[in-house]
Amino acid sequence: MDLAEVIRLLENIVRTGTVTEIDEEKWRVRVKSGELDSTWLRWNAQRAGAFSFWVPPSVGEQVWFLCLGGNTTAAIIGGSLYSNDNPAPGISAKEMIVTAPDGAKFRYDAEAGALQVSGIKSATIEASVKVLLKTPLVECTEMLKTKNFTVTEGGKMQGDFTHSGGAFISNGVQVDDHGHGGVQRGGSWTEGTR
Repeated sequence: MDLAEVIRLLENIVRTGTVTEIDEEKWRVRVKSGELDSTWLRWNAQRAGAFSFWVPPSVGEQVWFLCLGGNTTAAIIGGSLYSNDNPAPGISAKEMIVTAPDGAKFRYDAEAGALQVSGIKSATIEASVKVLLKTPLVECTEMLKTKNFTVTEGGKMQGDFTHSGGAFISNGVQVDDHGHGGVQRGGSWTEGTR
């Protein structure tokens, strides 16, 4: 092997390029790097064992790749790089931000201790035992719907409420269906409820 070939292989060990195609089923992409149109390359997975992440690259994303022995046909994607077309979503070293192509954004600001999720249409949490919200206040700005509920330490309700489809019992008295004993006309009081 002559010196020019050795230099060419050394220059190819680490390259940058832009993703041009993606094959989600086989976890690989094609990359354009200068005059090189790569073969299919596997991308780096942050974890691929008992814990596993799925965050595939996208077309137009700038990446860097390692060519084993300088051979571009035996390369793997090492990671991504911010670019003019895909700039960094944040500017602070004290925040973590994940953005999605539909506009969803997950942001944690460590300086403020604040987690923000925006731009999503729905969210589902499935737990076989319990979900615990340990906080002084949970605020719902619109409707809260539940199959049933238990309040253990009292509270306050205000506004209009409509009850239907079952008994409404307060302190042992069925409020929606009960009688009064000893009722007299005029200003007399009843003897109680039953």
